[in-house]
Amino acid sequence: MADDHQAPSKESSPPEFIDEHDIKARNGFRKCITEADELKQEGNEAFRASRWSEALVSYRTALSRLPRQKKQPVSPDSLQDDTSHEGARSNLSKPEVPASEEDLEQASVPFELEAECCKARAVLNANIGACLVKLGDYSGAVESCTQSLLDDPHYIKALQRRAASNEQLDSWSSLTQAQEDYKLLLELLPPTSPQVGQTRRSLQLLEPRQQAAQKKEMAEMTGKLKNLGNSILGNFGLSTDNFKFEPNGQGGYSMNFVR
Repeated sequence: MADDHQAPSKESSPPEFIDEHDIKARNGFRKCITEADELKQEGNEAFRASRWSEALVSYRTALSRLPRQKKQPVSPDSLQDDTSHEGARSNLSKPEVPASEEDLEQASVPFELEAECCKARAVLNANIGACLVKLGDYSGAVESCTQSLLDDPHYIKALQRRAASNEQLDSWSSLTQAQEDYKLLLELLPPTSPQVGQTRRSLQLLEPRQQAAQKKEMAEMTGKLKNLGNSILGNFGLSTDNFKFEPNGQGGYSMNFVR
């Protein structure tokens, strides 16, 4: 006689519990990403038509649709490393969706959506940088590309735009930053990339400019300090010329007073 007791089928098993908070958060993230992408496409069309200011507005509006990066970025390695998902997730802010803040804080959003937000922010900030370059705002372009690199430290276009913008600023600090970006680009670019040769040439041409800017700014700083010192010492009938600095043979300097 066959056993009348049968194991319950999968269909008869109780459904898996789904947290309503999670659903709201997931839908919220997806809505933010979709809206941002639509605005980005509008910006791309305006950029291709050389309407830089219009493209800039579209990109910035798209960026405002996405959650902000609060702490550590999602690194390129972490996007492929399952062990880092939880750590990266805790550093991302939640988007504004039709749910309470408490709902969002308690929700568990798939890492893929959070990583997608990081990628979208990186692209939009780099695109904003491209618009600012066209508009001649190199300082703003540097800042936007820096924000892009917070989400993706190895984003080639952001590194290239930041380096080129820092070259335009032509200060000691900006040229030094450009050097660092070009060096990183040489590490990241594939050896067969045609951009490798161009990057090396840019780095070689940059070195004498950086050294010249350093000497110029150091001389200007020394001149200002000397003027300040003379304004104070003048009250006592002295000047900075009364103080001579000579090497002491131990890697430092000794100061001598001269009448």
